[in-house]
Amino acid sequence: MRSRHHRITPWAILRGYTLVEVLVVVVILGIAGAMVAPSLSQAGVLRIQSAVRMVVSDITFAQMDALGYQEQRAIVFDIDNNQYTLIQVNGNSIDPDDDALYDIKGPDQRYRIDLNDERYGGTVIESANFDGDGTLIFDEMGGPVSAPGTSNLSDGGAIVLAGPMSRWRVNVAAFTGRVTVTRLD
Repeated sequence: MRSRHHRITPWAILRGYTLVEVLVVVVILGIAGAMVAPSLSQAGVLRIQSAVRMVVSDITFAQMDALGYQEQRAIVFDIDNNQYTLIQVNGNSIDPDDDALYDIKGPDQRYRIDLNDERYGGTVIESANFDGDGTLIFDEMGGPVSAPGTSNLSDGGAIVLAGPMSRWRVNVAAFTGRVTVTRLD
C-alpha cells in the first residue's frame, strides 16, 4: 500500500478574499445604502403628516362630540405654546383650564395636545384664525359658530402647521365645518 501524504501549500493556509469579491460586496452595500438614505429623510415629513392628521381628527372629534351631546365644543389653538385644547363650552365664555374635555392620557387629564412632543417632528402651529382669533367653536348641530353661546355662523377659518420639510393648511368651511387639507409647499 502506498501512503498518501498531502503537502500543505502556503496558499491554502493564507487563503482570503479576492479583490473582485471585496468590490462586489462594497457595490452591494452602496446600493443598499442609496436605497435606505431617502427613506430616512422622509421620516420628518411623516411626523409632520402625523401632526396634521391629529389636528384633523381632533377637529372632527370636537364636531361630532358637539353633535352627540348637543352642546357647544371648542378647540383653542395656543400658538405661543404650540398646543391646542378641546373644550366644553359653558355659557358665553371659554376657559381652557377649567373646561377642557377629559383625557386620561393628557396632562392633568385634560384633552390638550402638545405639538412640541418629539412624535410630531418639530411641527409648529404657524397660525390659527377663526373669526379673528385662534378658537374654533362648534354648535349643537356640529356647525362652526363665531362666538361661544351664540348661533351666529362662523366664516370658517384655517390652521397652518409648519415643519422642517413641509407646510400644511387645515381649512374648516363655514356653515358645514367640512375639513380639508392642503399642502402649501
